[in-house]
Amino acid sequence: MVRWEPGTRERLYAAALELFATRGYEQTTAAEIAQSIGLSERTFFRHFADKREVLFAGQGEFLGVFLAGVADAPASAGPLELVTASLRAAATMFPDQRRSDVRLRQSVVAANAALGEREQHKMAVVAAALSGALRERGVDEPAATLAARSAITVFSVAVAQWVRPDEQRSMGELLERTTAELVALMTGATTAVSTTETMTAR
Repeated sequence: MVRWEPGTRERLYAAALELFATRGYEQTTAAEIAQSIGLSERTFFRHFADKREVLFAGQGEFLGVFLAGVADAPASAGPLELVTASLRAAATMFPDQRRSDVRLRQSVVAANAALGEREQHKMAVVAAALSGALRERGVDEPAATLAARSAITVFSVAVAQWVRPDEQRSMGELLERTTAELVALMTGATTAVSTTETMTAR
């Protein structure tokens, strides 16, 4: 008889991350992941198509939250406001309690070239869908593509900062700061944060 337990998928995810980090992604099998928490390999495959899917599951939800931010933005919003709304929506998927898991996942992906390529493809898909959503909101090209790709760059930079061991700020705070830094760079302005840091350095 199959024993179904609540949170099985989450337990498999946590076990996989731990084994990928300690043994290496290539050296870890689906059977070992399942066995490490007292489950069968068959149970693993009921929840994930393969071990790679553990790291990339939830792509639909991830994409959906970016698009929801655009859809929910005011009708008067311009390109910058639209992608800012998209990033704020994305931040809700990264509460502080997920920080350690995301940090572990990022380290596993960074250590494997094939996984890194898959991650880049995932973000490219989001950028393409986001640019499409911007066009539907009346943003012309090339502004739609530029805004979407810039938003994904902001997101990637913020995530890299968020998972640093010494980082305490929330994902939302980091996304806002990184967006402001990009706007300042593009406009030639100097943000209050960078001005303060320069004065402190002196």
